[in-house]
Order: sequence, then C-alpha cells, then structure tokens
Amino acid sequence: MTFNSQLRWGAALCFATALAVPATAAQAAPQPDLQQAVTAKVGLAKASKASSDVQVNVTRGAGTGTVFGTTVALVPQGQDTHPEGWLFAARLVDGKWQVGLEGERAFSDLAAASPVVSTKEKQLFAPQAAGGDFRTGMRLPFAVGASWSMPGGAHGWAGTDTPYSSVDLSGGNGQVLAARGGTAYTMCGNGKGWIRVIHDRGYATDYYHLSGNIAANGLGVSEGTFLGNIGTDVSCGGSASGPHVHFALRQNSAYVGIANHNVGGWVFQNAASAYNGTALHGSTVRSPGQQLYNYGALGFTQGIIDSNGGTTVNKRTGPGTGYALAGSVADGTTVNISCSKNGTSHSGRWGTTSLWNRLSDGTWVTDAYMWTGLATPVNGTCP
Repeated sequence: MTFNSQLRWGAALCFATALAVPATAAQAAPQPDLQQAVTAKVGLAKASKASSDVQVNVTRGAGTGTVFGTTVALVPQGQDTHPEGWLFAARLVDGKWQVGLEGERAFSDLAAASPVVSTKEKQLFAPQAAGGDFRTGMRLPFAVGASWSMPGGAHGWAGTDTPYSSVDLSGGNGQVLAARGGTAYTMCGNGKGWIRVIHDRGYATDYYHLSGNIAANGLGVSEGTFLGNIGTDVSCGGSASGPHVHFALRQNSAYVGIANHNVGGWVFQNAASAYNGTALHGSTVRSPGQQLYNYGALGFTQGIIDSNGGTTVNKRTGPGTGYALAGSVADGTTVNISCSKNGTSHSGRWGTTSLWNRLSDGTWVTDAYMWTGLATPVNGTCP
C-alpha cells in the first residue's frame, strides 16, 4: 500500500471542536509503521478483498505513542461502489503499534485507556448489544415538514452489496441535517464529503457525497444540526450521478439493513433488487423517485396506525373485539401508547399478535394494526 496524498495531519487537527481533548503538535506525515499497522488491520476488516489504498488520518495525538483518527479503504472514482471507513485508536507498545478499528473490542479498550479520547467518547465507544428493536428515534436528514425525493430506495452502502443499509435523498433547500443527536466525525482525509454521526443505543448514521460539509472530530451535534449540502463529492471514491445524500444506517459499528426501521415516520422496505425498495407511512407507499414528507422522529413510546390497506382502524374500550367500539383512528396517525396488554389475536402487515396497546386517550388498538418497532410492549404492561 502507498501513502495517500490526502493525509493532512495539521488540517485534521483543526477538526477539534466541542469535545476538546488533549493533542500534541502534528507531524508532516504518519510514522510508516503506524500506516502499516492500520493498513494490515483494514485489510482484515474490509468487506472487499480487492486491492485498495488505505488512507490513515490521525486527528489526535500526532507524534506521540497514543493516537486517534479515521482510516478509509479508498475505492476508484467513477465506479458504483463506496469506500469503507472506521474510527481507529492506536497505542505504541514495545516499539509496535496496537491498533483497534471501530467495532472491535480492541478499539473500545484502547479508546478507554487513551488520553486523547474524551470521557463522553469513551462511554460512546463501549461495547453495546442491540437487536430486534427497530426504533431509531431519527428524523429524515432534512428539515421536518419538508418533502424530498427518494431517487434510490434501499440499497447497500457500496451499491448492490448487502445488507441494504442505505437510501438516496435529494431536493428541498439541499441542506443535510443530523437525523438524531450524537457525536460527529469527518471520515475522508481532506475533510470533504463524508460525515459519520454516532448516536445512542448502538446506532450511527453515515452521510456521503456532501458539499460544504462541517469539520468534525468528536463534535457533539443535536438532531437537526447542519452537516452539509447534498452534492456529488467522491473524495474517497465511488460515484454520484446527481446531487444527493447517500444516507446509511449503522448499528453496533456495522451497516445494518434499513428495512423495517422507522426514520422520519417512514418504514423502509427492501425490493428484490437494490435501489427499488419502498417506504411506508401507515398504508401509504412511496416508491423511488417519489417524495417523502419528513414527519420528524417517532418517539419510543409512539406508534403509527397501519390499517394494512384500509382507511381507519377501530378503537375499543378494552384489549379485544369483545369490548365496545370507542371510535376509530385514521391510517397513518401517530399515537401515544400508555401501556399494553394481551387480548384477542389479530393479523396485520407486521404479523399476528394478541398484543393490544392502550392509547393516551384511554382507548385500545390492536398492535397488529400499528407499527411500533417492537413485538413486545413499548411502554410497559398495563395492570
């Protein structure tokens, strides 16, 4: 592997922002053995075994025995693929570099002991187990109340690879905003194009092809923080046919299928092939090329009524069809759930269940006609 011309240590140190941590003066280039050690790790971790240059961007601790930064397995520009990137931590021990990549236990251990990693980051990088919970607490990565086009439905981070973690979004004022609060990092060594935000509950989001993006090296961001504009940047490789953001979902330090997750009120669905997946809001279906209205983040104790093709869903005075009718609620309505309890069994889009949810107005709706992101109660069991 060769050194990449985009290794600019001094510029990378300027990324330090809200989460300021100790760092020493930068050197002109990384120590060769560090480049080799990180490159060897990347070679084992990257999904594609094809040869590629590895970019090592030290953003903290340059010239010392403890460093932190990002590393990217670059891909050729103009090809329908995308680079792979990781945060990394390294420590010099007995003349050899110990390296941990994001997602490895070695990364969290090295970060936990590192003087150049903040206390908040150490907590964020600790191993987290998550699965079976499709609630993200995220909005779509643009203004709430706006509508953008989805030129590409669910597809892989690198295009046709699996899992289908990503969707392409464009339109509006072009401003890409953080889908949820978290800690942000600029991935490419020249500071352009690619932002990763690490959230709570093991989730993270990637935003690629950005134009005029912020510089971030552990920057705390809130939901809705400006990250950059839609663009066609391919600083780390890949292709972009028109200005958009390549938005990807990660969980436990790896790309995860975006299908069945709710982002901005929409539950994404796969198709048989990449880029053709749809998005659901209740029974409303949006296909590639159509508009997605940003409803904002769905709360963790909320649900979206999904009549599975109907217009309304009946409400009852208790958890079952043996209880009296108490009105109805329209398809696509966001409801607040007080608690849940088993009752009569029903089947809907999301499966067959005997679970019923008591709404904040005291009425009950079967969980079969509601998306909540869990197959179990989202706000405890009713007495």
